[in-house]
Amino acid sequence: MTLNQIEYFIQVAEHGSFSKAALVLGVAQPALSRQVRALETELHETLFLRNGRGVELTEAGRRLFEHGQGILHLVSQAREDLSEHRNEPVGQIVVAMPPTQARMHTLPLIKAFSASCPRARLVIMEGFSTHLTEWLVSGRADLALVYNPEPLPSLEILPLREESLLLLSPPEAAPSGPLTLEELSRLPLIMPQRGHVFRKRMEEAAAMAGVQLRVDWEVSSVPAILDLVAAGLGHAALGEDVLRAFEHPERLAVTRFKAADVKTTLCLVTPALKRSTPLTQRTAALLMKLVREPYQGRPT
Repeated sequence: MTLNQIEYFIQVAEHGSFSKAALVLGVAQPALSRQVRALETELHETLFLRNGRGVELTEAGRRLFEHGQGILHLVSQAREDLSEHRNEPVGQIVVAMPPTQARMHTLPLIKAFSASCPRARLVIMEGFSTHLTEWLVSGRADLALVYNPEPLPSLEILPLREESLLLLSPPEAAPSGPLTLEELSRLPLIMPQRGHVFRKRMEEAAAMAGVQLRVDWEVSSVPAILDLVAAGLGHAALGEDVLRAFEHPERLAVTRFKAADVKTTLCLVTPALKRSTPLTQRTAALLMKLVREPYQGRPT
């Protein structure tokens, strides 16, 4: 297995077509096909299913795709490490964030990064906190903003700030507050799937109060949850940044909880075993400034 074979395989997987991947790579399609077939022969696995519209990954192909992305990213990091000089940030860095934080910070981070690191490239990935730590461990990401990360020996965790959870309701159905968890248990809720940090935190608080939440609808998309609440289909318990990132906050009513400890902690997480580079340090500093001063110069 060679790096060229991995890169060819990744390009075919991303474009869903050998002909499109060949154009992007600047190689002849027969040569590209031979390299992928050689990879399949070496691994004793079929990586693609061919059809009239192109190709799609098999289960083995999906597993290799995840490994391959991490391998190519590590190779890129090695090249950057050898080319760094005078502590100038160079190369590529991958920053991962939850959807709400990505919505709030992507634009100001890119502006600050462009000014501070003109010779470097920034890639931003979006995912739920449960996935972000996996990306850090596998090498797919270099830095991540994560809510309540699980302590692991392979990760360094720096708490940045606490975020209160709020009840968001249709204006005509908003309860008076502050709200007890017992009162919350009687309301129809629209919540993310189990494992999502906001739902996990609310269920933990409810369990400590001896009540069970009434979840009528499970929706993995936070913007979709806000639209459903605004449409009058239920209430949602989410972080206060969610409301600040919503384009129509006037369509929602906010009620605070009586329990003062219904909060999450947003942390900056990095791989513990990866050497810190000037690019990593500069990007981390930019991200920390944005998170610790999140609303300066932005609409609320």
